[in-house]
Amino acid sequence: MTAEDEALTGGMVNAGAVFRRGELVDRPAPPNARALHAYLLALKRQGFDGAPTPVSLTADGREQLTFLPGDVALPPFPAWAMTSTALKSVGSLLRRLHETNATLAIDSAAEWPRDLADPEGGTMLCHNDVCPDNVVFRDGRAAALIDFDFAAPGRPLWDIAMTARYWVPMLDPASAAALYPLGLVTAARLRTLADAYGLSAEDRAELPAVIEQATEVCRAFVARRVTDGDPVYLKALAERGGWARWDRIQTWLTDHRETFEAALLA
Repeated sequence: MTAEDEALTGGMVNAGAVFRRGELVDRPAPPNARALHAYLLALKRQGFDGAPTPVSLTADGREQLTFLPGDVALPPFPAWAMTSTALKSVGSLLRRLHETNATLAIDSAAEWPRDLADPEGGTMLCHNDVCPDNVVFRDGRAAALIDFDFAAPGRPLWDIAMTARYWVPMLDPASAAALYPLGLVTAARLRTLADAYGLSAEDRAELPAVIEQATEVCRAFVARRVTDGDPVYLKALAERGGWARWDRIQTWLTDHRETFEAALLA
């Protein structure tokens, strides 16, 4: 790393391995980088400006993409990132991405990662990891998404559920208090996200159950990395309450499903 390089923080999978070099971001390339780069270039051709543009792949397994200026919220998440305006802008940005994705054919020959993918599959590519660390804000509004490493075919509703987990957030009060500002009203914010996205009545009725399903998939994702001895996930699990926290979140979601359904369909 040269004196001009800047280490970029945020995220867990590539922690400590992502750098800004001038107008480029240099990071580990995912196994399906060629297919992912083709997808990102197709997004750009379709007029979607809310994603980085791939520039190159190197022989040592790294990639370069354009740097997207703006603010990224890192945990513990600041109040500015959790305003109603910010939440609405995340829903609107996700809708724009999905509308563009619906016009693009999925590369069926590519090996899209299954880590956070929709178990039911789908005909549209989903981002699958729209967490605060992966959203670039400008003037208090979501302007772009980064880190498409977990993108895979799925239902648009799955992507919304994964996004809701982080941005509402869909966590019990004790878990939320560890990372988010106090006073966030879960049911109301879930409705705000659905409204901003323009979610149909049919999908609103299904969303709480899909959030529960997404939570199970995320738990399994963490469990695999803990079993593999990943130090980043071992540390995070220990610091955030272990498996008891996951048990508490899943029980809380189930217990409040009717409340969320009522808020979404009111």
